[in-house]
Amino acid sequence: MKTANLRLEQSIRTLFYIGLMGQLFFAIYIFLFYGGSAIKGDWNTWTEAMIHGIIEGDPIGNIVLVVHILLAFIITVCGPIQFFKWIRINRPTLHKWNGRIYIMTALVISTFAIYMIMARDAKIGGELGRIATTTNGLLIIVFAILTWRTGVKKQFAQHRKWAIRTFIVVSGVWFFRIGFGVWILITGFTAPGTSADLSGPFDRLLYFGSYLVPLAIAEFYLYVKDSKHSKLKFIGAGFFFMLCVILLGGTAITAKFFWLDSL
Repeated sequence: MKTANLRLEQSIRTLFYIGLMGQLFFAIYIFLFYGGSAIKGDWNTWTEAMIHGIIEGDPIGNIVLVVHILLAFIITVCGPIQFFKWIRINRPTLHKWNGRIYIMTALVISTFAIYMIMARDAKIGGELGRIATTTNGLLIIVFAILTWRTGVKKQFAQHRKWAIRTFIVVSGVWFFRIGFGVWILITGFTAPGTSADLSGPFDRLLYFGSYLVPLAIAEFYLYVKDSKHSKLKFIGAGFFFMLCVILLGGTAITAKFFWLDSL
């Protein structure tokens, strides 16, 4: 059992660090692309790059959008910090305050996202995209509240599980982009079922799959971790090591074609 637990932990730790690298790339992209264009006053770049861009005559919506992007950078940086065991054990105050910032940011950013979905017409994505994004935002709000409540009540086992679930749904935007990278990779750079306006069959699947599939994988991990069967833990470790390869390849493709080429 000890070896099985070790292999499972190694696979999850490797998967986490690959995801951390990918989220770091995403944070740098947000800072350089959106921050850089904002400093230059090039708001048209935002409009061209986003579903809900800068809209003339909508000052409230534009302010919400700018704050949303700023918070997206903050939450992308703060999230992974919560899962470093060394910080949880040796810097509990940092863990607690960073967690508070993360949860509050998640609540605000989700509320803003839902507002923009309701108040603005999307250039791409259509009604299905609106439903999927709204559902993602509502899950973030519910999961963030449950993470906060279990933490306050010192129900640490449940708190950790809800923190993982919150991190997953908060990362839905990131997984959406990585999903395209993975699809491009496994289809030999053909990416069938995708289109520029995100109306293709794969695009439609990815709307919901970008957070429901990672959420299902997280639930599988939590189940395997609590299991008393060594064989299941070895199977889980093998599965997660396979995901490491897929995530690494998808992240590399996404970084190259969607982030680095835009800078």
